[in-house]
Order: sequence, then structure tokens, then C-alpha cells
Amino acid sequence: MIASVLPTYNRAPMSFVKGEGTWLIEADGRRFLDLGAGIAVNALGHAHPALVKALTDQAQALWHTSNLYHIPQQEALADRLVAETFADTVFFCNSGTEACELAVKMARKHFYDKDQPERVEIITFSGSFHGRSSAGIAAAGSEKMTKGFGPLLPGFVHLDLGDSEALKAAISDKTAAIMVEPVQGEGGIRAIPDAELQEMRRLCDEHGLLLILDEVQCGVGRTGRLFAHEWAGVTPDIMMVAKGIGGGFPLGAVLATEKAAAAMTAGSHGSTYGGNPLGCAVGSAVLDIVAEEGFLAEVNRKASLMRQRLEGLVAEHPTVFEEVRGVGLMLGLKCKVTNADVVAAGYDAALITVPAADNVIRLLPPLTISDDEISEALHRLDAVARSLTPA
Repeated sequence: MIASVLPTYNRAPMSFVKGEGTWLIEADGRRFLDLGAGIAVNALGHAHPALVKALTDQAQALWHTSNLYHIPQQEALADRLVAETFADTVFFCNSGTEACELAVKMARKHFYDKDQPERVEIITFSGSFHGRSSAGIAAAGSEKMTKGFGPLLPGFVHLDLGDSEALKAAISDKTAAIMVEPVQGEGGIRAIPDAELQEMRRLCDEHGLLLILDEVQCGVGRTGRLFAHEWAGVTPDIMMVAKGIGGGFPLGAVLATEKAAAAMTAGSHGSTYGGNPLGCAVGSAVLDIVAEEGFLAEVNRKASLMRQRLEGLVAEHPTVFEEVRGVGLMLGLKCKVTNADVVAAGYDAALITVPAADNVIRLLPPLTISDDEISEALHRLDAVARSLTPA
């Protein structure tokens, strides 16, 4: 008999009932050090007092009205995001998947309104992940996500990362945009080199295309800058954001330039819940902290410390780990043993990590992790590696 909850997840055998900062507490009382942060969602850890206050204060006033009316909290957060980024305008939704849907629609509508309706193709890359909607799986194109769900939404051209000649050759009079994650998360913590992002921006400018960046997992301070593309000194035309921006509350957004978004007029897109007072109150509280002076410098300091310790771990356990990947506190360990075994051994050591493609485990701790907690995490990872080292 099928379970009452549709069994689409291969769930780990834990049931967490409480969170405190970098820690998750199981129903049986065990405390787990959380290096997953809800897959990069809990950017400020669990039950951060500023987020709890923002949510509860707003909950006592107003939860939902719909986008039939002005929502002051939404306008305040949009103003903040525009002030802090390249964007001129923001659309709020509830998830990264929804953000992908709008990014695709926006790019195609942009060229339709420019009397170029043939320009519908979006170039994407191997190892990408853009959500589980019909557009998201078609954009990624991997058999794992698309098998059995055809016919797929057409209009995506899939290329291997790092092949600049193939990218140039793929651009045609049907091309609307290039879409890429500056750091692939699900794909195995693969950071796109700055020069490649710069080349994508150059090609978009040369051919009149739009550059769409998917910063759902790598954005909101995760890499040590507010958004990962800032490291390369490029700006997108459209950017997808979610996960960390809500700090644990479902919130997503599409940020765009006025030029890219001009075709999205009244009635062209919508969301019942998107940008509701609760989500935007929490999002503003997240941004207040992540964008404050000194916060990202501290993220970078802790990231350097953690990476240094991880490099030592790899050197200490060469039969278990191969290399450290990533930027900021979006880190990965490529494994020589099966990554699922590393994750499972972590559970035995009361440590949460997240698997990814290319036999990688993701280390995505709250940006507020302390030095002592980093030391404890490495101690537990060392114990995991010892348990998996051949006798």
C-alpha cells in the first residue's frame, strides 16, 4: 500500500523536532551538527532570533492578502534587493523552481516583444539543476530527471561546461539566452571559472542575448559575496534566487534589469502566495544581517579556516577523499568511497552532510557557524573517514 506521503524521497532515518543555530535535535534527543542547512536554505541557522521575531511580529499582524493589492513588506524587500544588486525590478515567488519558470518565460517574452519570436532557445550546461518543473528538468536535460516525463518542453540546447568553441557554435538566430549556475550545487559543487562567466557575458553582449544566472543555491552570502557572480565581476540580465533568501521560510525571487523585464506587463505572470507579508518580512530580516558591514568578511574568514582544515582532512585520508571543491561556505568533498556511505557514516557520527553528483558530499553549514563548530565538524568528519578506511 502506498504511503500517505507520496514516496518520492529516499529519506534518512531521522525525525528532527527542533533546531538551535548549527544544531538539529532528533525526536529521541540526539543532537546533530548540521552541515546541510536544509540544502543551503537555513543561511542563518535554525531559529535565529531576528528571523523568529520578524516572522512572529508579522504573523500577529497579517499573513496573506494576495497580489491583487499592494504589499508593503514586498515593496520594502524589493527596494532593498534593487539597492544591493544589478537589478531594477524583482518578482517574488515561493521557490527556486518557480523562479526558473519565470526566468524562462521572461527571456522568451523579451524577444517576442522585440519582434523576434523565433528566438526561444536557451543554452544550458551539463551537471546543471534548475528545479523539478517541466521547464526545469528540460533545462537540465539529464536522463535521471527527464526519463518518463516526456514530451519535454522544447527550446533548450545542452552543452558541456568549459567548451568555449561549442558554446560559440551553438549560438544561432534562435538563441535567446544562456542560463548557468555560477556554482553548481546538485552537480557536485563545481564552480564556473571567472573567465568562463566573463566569456558568457561577452557572448551575450556580442549577440544580443540575455544572461540568466541561477543563484538559487549559491546566492545570499553562501560564497562569501552577496551573490556568487560578483566574484567574476559580471552582472546578469535575469537572476533566479531562493533558498537562503528566506532563511528557512519558503521564498523565491527573480531579479532582472528593466530591459530584460520590460515585456512582463500586467497579467503576463502571477503567484497567489508569492511575496506574501510573512515571507517578505523574513526575507528583509535575512538581508538586514547578510548585507550588514562585516558579515560577509566573517563568512570568508570562516570559509578559509574550514577549507584549510578540509584540505588537511583529504591529505590525512587519501583513500576516502580526493579533493575539496567550492567557494565560501559552499564546499564539497569529492569522495573515493561511495558518497552515500560517507553521508550515512556521518549520521552515525551525528553529522549532517548532503550528497551531490560526481560522488561529492556537500558541506553547506549556516553562515553563522562558529570556529568551535568548524573544529567539531572536522573532528566528526575525521571519525567518519576513519570508519570508512580499509583495514
